[in-house]
Amino acid sequence: MKQLLQNMKTGQAVVAEVPVPTPGDGMALIRTANSLVSAGTERMLVSFAKQGLLGKARSRPDLIREVLNKARREGLLTTIEAALNKLDQPFALGYSSAGTIIKTGSGLAGFKAGDRVACAGGGYAVHAEYAIIPQNLMVPIPEPVSFEEAAFATIGAIAMQGFRLAEVGVGARVGIIGLGLLGLLTTGIARAAGCQVLGVELDPARAELALQVGANKAVNREQAIEAARSFSQGDGLDAILICADTSDNDPLILAGEIARDRAKVVVVGSVGMEVPRKPYYEKELELVVSRSYGPGRYDPSYEEKAHDYPIGYVRWTETRNIAAFLTLLAEDKLDISSLISHRVAIEEGARAYEIITGDQPYLGVLLTYEEQDLPHERRILNTAAPSVRIRPDEILALGVLGAGNYALSTFLPVVKRIGGIAPVGIVSASGVSAHYAARRFGFGFAASEAETLLDDPVINMIAILTRHHLHSQQIQAAIQAGKHVYCEKPLAVNTEELKQIEQMLQGENRPLLTVGFNRRFAPLAQHLKAFVDTRHEPLYMHYRLNANVLPKGHWLLDPEVGGGRIIGEACHFIDFLTFLVGESPVEVLTQGLPDGGVYSEDNVIMTFRFPDQSLGLVSYLANGDKSFPKEYLEVFFGGQVATLHDWRLLATVAKGRRKMKRHLLRQDKGHSNAWRAFLAAVQGQGELPIPYEQLLGVTRASFAALESLRSGKRVEI
Repeated sequence: MKQLLQNMKTGQAVVAEVPVPTPGDGMALIRTANSLVSAGTERMLVSFAKQGLLGKARSRPDLIREVLNKARREGLLTTIEAALNKLDQPFALGYSSAGTIIKTGSGLAGFKAGDRVACAGGGYAVHAEYAIIPQNLMVPIPEPVSFEEAAFATIGAIAMQGFRLAEVGVGARVGIIGLGLLGLLTTGIARAAGCQVLGVELDPARAELALQVGANKAVNREQAIEAARSFSQGDGLDAILICADTSDNDPLILAGEIARDRAKVVVVGSVGMEVPRKPYYEKELELVVSRSYGPGRYDPSYEEKAHDYPIGYVRWTETRNIAAFLTLLAEDKLDISSLISHRVAIEEGARAYEIITGDQPYLGVLLTYEEQDLPHERRILNTAAPSVRIRPDEILALGVLGAGNYALSTFLPVVKRIGGIAPVGIVSASGVSAHYAARRFGFGFAASEAETLLDDPVINMIAILTRHHLHSQQIQAAIQAGKHVYCEKPLAVNTEELKQIEQMLQGENRPLLTVGFNRRFAPLAQHLKAFVDTRHEPLYMHYRLNANVLPKGHWLLDPEVGGGRIIGEACHFIDFLTFLVGESPVEVLTQGLPDGGVYSEDNVIMTFRFPDQSLGLVSYLANGDKSFPKEYLEVFFGGQVATLHDWRLLATVAKGRRKMKRHLLRQDKGHSNAWRAFLAAVQGQGELPIPYEQLLGVTRASFAALESLRSGKRVEI
């Protein structure tokens, strides 16, 4: 299918042929009829992308601080590679579209194939021939409403939410500053609600258009104060909605001047926010910043899991705002035909960005899509990849499930650098990241369905780099298909999944399985292991993690998707202690700080006891400063000490002598050596990279650590 993508490094917009995405649970596959280009958000992103590196740095000083902190922690080369890799990845623009449901995922309620729907959401309602949309981000289109009109529904919901926050009713005098597409839609909504509307706009043509869509009066900036005085009979306006798009502070100043006493000012657009104290204080004005298209926005539980808010408590969610906007269209209370300035076929989609960043006038820029049957071919071939005929088991042939940030920035660069395999195919649910990865790393094809890899007889190795809740089922499916598996941690997120994997591994002549516990393969880890293997007594180990807090709603914190931070991430460090001792822990006691509504069981101290009576502490902390180094390890035994500083410095002390090993320009956390060890094992040239008893034992230990935290008791593993 065709999709419009933006390269954030070069600023180039391209229409690419990418795999049709696959709908997950609670989602639908939509064939797009029209999508609307956002004159605000998308123009801002496109303008940012077109800047050089220096311009990007100047416009985002906050990111520069993060980059500098990362360079101090992890090394200059590591940081440069990470930054350039992030900029090079394609960005899928678009968040307002309309189309027809072609296919539904399991668990989707209230929709069926053939339904016409308006779609919303960044990363979902993208500019593409097909899109996957979650249940709460689509709304049925009433019969009188066309696809073109319905494609405005998300922008309309933004206008609707801003208007609701103004809390005005019939007869109220409302000012709207900025009469672009958002301001004009707000004007129509306010007039449909029975308000008297005064518009303020720099462009005379847009001011004239505002009169057509419902404004009682529309003036330029110079006339605004006097016009507002006359319009309100000297009282001032009841509410002012700022829909302008400018870094200037003038809209906020003007709003304060034309508002009545105790009026409300609602910021809907993106403007300067230095509030002039005098008018806002003297009139006791209420200033509100509208958050997108209503309650539910940015809440993964609402948007991705379809957990609706009870209507008795939250009358107007983002979904209900979209539905209300469509109702206005269906009842002819809002006419947006005059707001469509351009129609651009998806094949020429890059021209849409030339329009919104150029000098010619524009308002609603619609992308159009020809109706066509769903493609039968599930794979997009990479014609730039070397043409090589591969027979089953002839050479190592790799398929990759997942093309997220870890895959693109860490795993796939390692695979490409080491070589020795045939990169056959790569899959991601959206299709876009798989398409990019295939081109960048030389895979023969990209797809969006795991079966394209599992059913391919040529592929004999699968790398699983998906979200954690998919690991167990994908491991089992790959092994059943006779393919060796390299799975990024964790092995499983619950005991039932782990039991299923354990049973599968007990069969004879099974393909090999390993987990990406890469730290045990790092060069400094190997030096440390050699140092502690001279011991004749138990170890004391303390691994401290400055993990940093994750935002609420992050998928890793979801026990059903990410497993939480102990299972999903701290398993790395449990494994490293296991590596040093040589055996899995047999007992754990976990204690934690109160979450206090900020944290998510991620300020904990886990104390592990091992069979030889070694003790290992993992202090996993999310309450630190992210500029501080992330990882620090101390090991004490037999009159000797070792310290490992964030994978850049290993110090060992024995008999009064200190030895140092350093990595000056980059960290090496063992990713390359872990992959080499897996390839060697698959080829029969080495042992299992990690013994199965340790893979299973470390996973059990992470489950037991969480159980101990919640029960407050010591747990045997």
